[in-house]
Amino acid sequence: MSGLTRLIVFISMFASITLMSEAQYLLPIMKHEPSKQYYTAFDIGSAEKSYATLVLDLETNLTWLNCRELKSLSSLRLITCKSSTCKSIPGNGCDGKICHRPCLYRQPNPLGKPVTGRVVQDKATFSTTDGGRQLSEVSLPRFTFSCATQGLSLPIAGVLGLSPAGEFPFWRQVTRAFNVIPKFALCLPSSVFDVGHFYVGGVNGYIIPPFNGSSNPIPMTLTPLKNIESGKYIISPTSIYVDGVPLSLNPSLLEGGAKISTVVPYTVLQTDIYNALASAFTLQAKKIGMSEVPGMAEFPGFTPFKTCFEEGGSRRNVEEFMNVPVIEIGLPGRAGEVKWRFHGANTVVRVLETVICLAFADGEERNLLSRWSLGRISFKII
Repeated sequence: MSGLTRLIVFISMFASITLMSEAQYLLPIMKHEPSKQYYTAFDIGSAEKSYATLVLDLETNLTWLNCRELKSLSSLRLITCKSSTCKSIPGNGCDGKICHRPCLYRQPNPLGKPVTGRVVQDKATFSTTDGGRQLSEVSLPRFTFSCATQGLSLPIAGVLGLSPAGEFPFWRQVTRAFNVIPKFALCLPSSVFDVGHFYVGGVNGYIIPPFNGSSNPIPMTLTPLKNIESGKYIISPTSIYVDGVPLSLNPSLLEGGAKISTVVPYTVLQTDIYNALASAFTLQAKKIGMSEVPGMAEFPGFTPFKTCFEEGGSRRNVEEFMNVPVIEIGLPGRAGEVKWRFHGANTVVRVLETVICLAFADGEERNLLSRWSLGRISFKII
C-alpha cells in the first residue's frame, strides 16, 4: 500500500431490487503534480489510442473536454435540441422552438471559469477487471459529453463528471449501459510515480494496489451520504478525535456536514474546528518527541500549512506508517457511531527533509456555507 492515498467512494442507488451484473470496470488514475489534480485516461472515438485525459471531479455532472485534443472527430455525433438526451439535461440552452439547434450546456469549471460546449456522443473504451488486473476491453457505444471551446493545462483535456446528480455522470452512464451495480471507487495515487485505480461496478471488495499476486479486498461498511440531490457528496460528522480523545467543539460547527472533494488539495476546515484540531494534534505530537516549528506559514511555498513539526520520534523507514497522532472522524452508523481513521502519511505532508506539517488547512472563515471540504486523505465512503 506504500505510496498510495486511498479515497474510496461507494454509491449504491436502487429504485427497486433488480437482477444486475457483477461485472467491474477499471481505469487508471494519475497525479498531475503542477496542479495537484488527479486525472484518468481512456479512449474516446473510433481511432486507435485516442486518449482523453480528464480531471476527476465529484461535482461535475456532465463530462466536458476540448475535443481538439482527440485524435479523430469523425465519429462524433452531435446532439440536437429535439433529442430526448438534450431534454434530459437541465439548462441545455434550447428555447423549445428551434429543434435542430445544437444542444449546448454551460456548467461550472472546478478549476476556472464556467465552460460552454456542444453536447455530443461517441464511443468510450476502457477495461474490465477482476478487482485487480485489467482484463478485456469494452466500449460504451454512446458516451454523452460536452465539446467545450476550452480545455485545461496540458496534459489535461477536460473534466470527468462524477456527480451524484443528473442522468449523465460517467459512472451512471457506465453502470446503466452495462446493467451493473451503480457504484464506483477511487484509489488515488500520492505521487506522479504511482498509478491509482478507478473502479466502476462490482459486488465484492476492491483490491488495493500493489497486488503482488495476493488479494486484500477492502471491507465494506455502510456510511450514509447526505442530500445527494444537491449534486455533492456530503457526510455528517458527529465528532473528531485525536489519539482517541474527542475535541471540545460546539455541536453547531458540525451541522453543515462535510463535502467530499477530489479537486481540493487538502482538507479545509472551518477556523474554529481547525484551531481545536491543531491544538489537540500538537499536544499529542509533543508527547512522542515531535517539536513544533512555528512561523512556517509565513514562508513562500508552505501555504496553506500552519502547524508544522520537526519529525523527531515520528520518523519511520516506511513513510506510509509514520508514527504521528491518529485523527478519527465520528459518523452516524447503523448501530451507533462509527469512526474513520486517518494515520501516518495521510495526516501530515512533508515540506522539508525533516519538517512535516498537519495536512489540514484553515478555511479562515467562521461561517462557511459548506463547513468542510474533505480533500485527499485516506478514508472510505461505503
